[in-house]
Formats: sequence, C-alpha cells, structure tokens
Amino acid sequence: MTEPTEQFFATLPARAPEVLRIPVGGTLRIDLSDGHRTVHWLVRMRPGMAEVSQGPEQADAIWYCSMDLFDRLVTGRTQALAALFRNESTLTGNVLLFLAFRRFFPPPPGTRDPREVAREHVRQVR
Repeated sequence: MTEPTEQFFATLPARAPEVLRIPVGGTLRIDLSDGHRTVHWLVRMRPGMAEVSQGPEQADAIWYCSMDLFDRLVTGRTQALAALFRNESTLTGNVLLFLAFRRFFPPPPGTRDPREVAREHVRQVR
C-alpha cells in the first residue's frame, strides 16, 4: 500500500463532517489490486461521519480499482467518475455510496473555484 493511499484513508474520519453533508448511509468496500494481491478497505458512511477499517466484509457497494489508479485519485491526477466511465474501475451495489465517497478526493492540481476566478476578473475590470 502506498503512503498517499494510507494517508487518504487515515484522514477520512476527520474530513467526514465537511464532506458528508448529504443524507447517505451504508458501507462501501474498496478493493485495491496490484495484480498479485487485493487489499480491502471498508468505509462506513452516514451524514457527517465515516469509519474506516480493512477486511473483505460484506458491503452495500463494492468498488474495484487498481492501486495505481487509486494513487492517481488521491493525488488529484484523475477523477473517480471519469475512471468508472472509462472502465478503469468497476462498481456494484449502491451507486449513491460511490458518488458520496468521491467527494473525498481532491480536485486536480491547479484547479480553482470558478467563483473566485470571476471575482478576480471583476476586480481587474474595475
């Protein structure tokens, strides 16, 4: 397991109150594979709360992706939904859990809030 991935999972519980403001509840199992082995992460989510553990337990949704893809996701180099659409990962079960979970991923490097860009433009025009 890579350091960015481990740090990402370690920070989930503290970030959950800010990220999980929507009414979502259930368990997402994330199966990360490097081709030779698979590591199972469980994220139990409910509004404002996330609990993280490891193990191949039952879940409401199972998301499978490579360890390399997950590293790109946690560093903002790719987007989770785009990876799913490109068949770089697969999902079974409750899609709402995946949609809620993807909010934990950072934006791409250099991305700026369009509202802030518009404010800067207005300031320059004045």
